[in-house]
Amino acid sequence: MIHFIDAAACAAGCLLGARTLIHWFQLESYQFPGYFRTLRRQGIRGWIPGLMLALIWGMLAALEVFLPGAEWLWRVLRWAGMIGAGLLMYMRAKKQKAKKKLVFTPRVKRLYGVSAVVLTLVGLGLSALGRGLFPGGGAAGGLVLLPLLLPLWTALCGLLAWPIEKGISEMYFRDAQRILRERTDLTRIGITGSWGKTSVKFILGTMLAEKYPTLVTPASFNTPMGVTKVIRTQLEPGHRVFVAEMGARHVGDIKEMCRLVHPHMGLLTSVGPQHLDTFHTQERITKTKYELMDAIPADGTCFFADDGGIVTELWEKTGKEKVLAGMDPQRDDVWAEDLRSTPEGSRFTLCFREGERVSCETELLGELNIRNIVLCAAVCRKMGLTGQEMARGIRKLRPVEHRLELKRNPGGITVLDDAFNSNIRGAKQAFRVLKEFPGTRIVVTPGMVELGNREAEMNRAFGEAMADCCDIAILVGKRRSEAIREGLEFGGFPEEKMIVVGSLAEAAERLKALAKPGDTILFENDLPDNYNDAT
Repeated sequence: MIHFIDAAACAAGCLLGARTLIHWFQLESYQFPGYFRTLRRQGIRGWIPGLMLALIWGMLAALEVFLPGAEWLWRVLRWAGMIGAGLLMYMRAKKQKAKKKLVFTPRVKRLYGVSAVVLTLVGLGLSALGRGLFPGGGAAGGLVLLPLLLPLWTALCGLLAWPIEKGISEMYFRDAQRILRERTDLTRIGITGSWGKTSVKFILGTMLAEKYPTLVTPASFNTPMGVTKVIRTQLEPGHRVFVAEMGARHVGDIKEMCRLVHPHMGLLTSVGPQHLDTFHTQERITKTKYELMDAIPADGTCFFADDGGIVTELWEKTGKEKVLAGMDPQRDDVWAEDLRSTPEGSRFTLCFREGERVSCETELLGELNIRNIVLCAAVCRKMGLTGQEMARGIRKLRPVEHRLELKRNPGGITVLDDAFNSNIRGAKQAFRVLKEFPGTRIVVTPGMVELGNREAEMNRAFGEAMADCCDIAILVGKRRSEAIREGLEFGGFPEEKMIVVGSLAEAAERLKALAKPGDTILFENDLPDNYNDAT
């Protein structure tokens, strides 16, 4: 019984201390390669909780050996000390600021349950191993390995929980498939791309709502389980259109999404070097994004954003009904002309190959947003919307949060919030928009991440593009900013105008002294919590 309580107490302390590790696991979508990359990137931070718990357990176990007598007192002290230390670590991790907090979803609760059982059983095994090696009192000492290897035990628990999660997710997945299969009156639209898909999703939903009751997957719900939840809980009999954003970090992810949604129409917004840490090559990214068009039925329609590059090449090779949308009247089926941008928004003429021209205005800023609108207009035309219905929907568009969102501060400082994520094309758009604003122009950025071995190269290009758009560059992360600095220097940006800080909080403090009424601040990208190591 004593050995079981020892193992359970040690397991409880470890389980409490593992909160940050489980949070990383959730941030990486429960993918083991991503979890281990985060563990490697964060270095000692991932091992500190376990090391401290091992030290506490080892010291308290040693007291029982070297100060014999009152064994029960030492044991209770050891159990309470381990659980108390774990609880303190849990509360400290809970209080830390996080952009995406640990969400206690049913999956996380099940992971904690599996972990409690597994860690207790592993603890019993280590206790028995200690008794075998050191008969004089090694039972408690053997348990030191439980907290010492905590990051590995967390991964093991995730692996053992995987069959349970797979069974549950497949049950919900099939139920969502059934719901869609029974809705023969529902037009299903899939959207994917390396970037722009969330913005396009909301633009399309707003425009289609002028004619049809439309359900759009909320926020950044773009995984099979996220979209499954939306179908099962939000799809109503009155909906006539369902728009699903389809994200991907691995080859086959879009194919899995299409197995769920079975879209009649597909939109490809962009193809570029995003998530290279998981895809590894541009060719694999291209193949994965095109999985959406492969899934469109023979009587469906494929819509492509004309980028003059990879997406345009994919449009050319597609044999199904296809539509190209962009800014080129010679090549595109739908395009925009006479684009005029101001700090208040944009005006342009929406043009269709059959000759119709519609004057439009929107609060959205930048050419990329207009390209997104044009792509959505191509779908709306296919769905039977008139030019005036589209123009009315375009007037109702509002910036998506943290995606080149214009904010006016009471102090007279303008903020361009483009912090959701960053890619080189979107960054260049943000820089062009920033140049149109008066006053001192300040960029706050950590650069780009998840680009694998191309990260330094892409951040140098990022810095070079930034060089002629701003007056002050605040770079977040002392190690990560080196490549951006090189790009800025190559672009002729003065070194004395570069400020390197360790965190976004430190950048905010510097801004208090630097920014004044009439200035504009661009926040370009913000590191996810599993990257935010202030280096």
